[in-house]
Amino acid sequence: MKDDIQKPVPDAPEFLEDEARKVWDALAPELVRKDRLDALYAYQFASYCTCVANFVAASACLALEGLYYETKTRNGVQQKKRAAWGIQQEAMAGMRRDSALFGLSPVDALRLSGEGQGDLFDDAMKMLNGTD
Repeated sequence: MKDDIQKPVPDAPEFLEDEARKVWDALAPELVRKDRLDALYAYQFASYCTCVANFVAASACLALEGLYYETKTRNGVQQKKRAAWGIQQEAMAGMRRDSALFGLSPVDALRLSGEGQGDLFDDAMKMLNGTD
């Protein structure tokens, strides 16, 4: 019966651009269902959605332009990373940071599920007493 009551999904903040809004619309209902998102956390989740949008945009640029460009220097021709590579790396770091808050990886989902590690001594005592 508890699962029958549907909580409202917070609207995406107005400042989100279209790609970030798509991420919000795709993930927010499931996070609300799992009790991991309410209005209090909207800006932090918006940060995650923006990181995903930046990752998608940078990845598209790299797919079109390649990871490197060549430039001629006094030492000869050198390969340099494109700016989109740095943006992609920063976006991935932000995604990892913010996704942990909402349990968006298998490890973080388990951590937020509340099952924890258990009680080492309780488990050991059960084994010693033969009740395990």
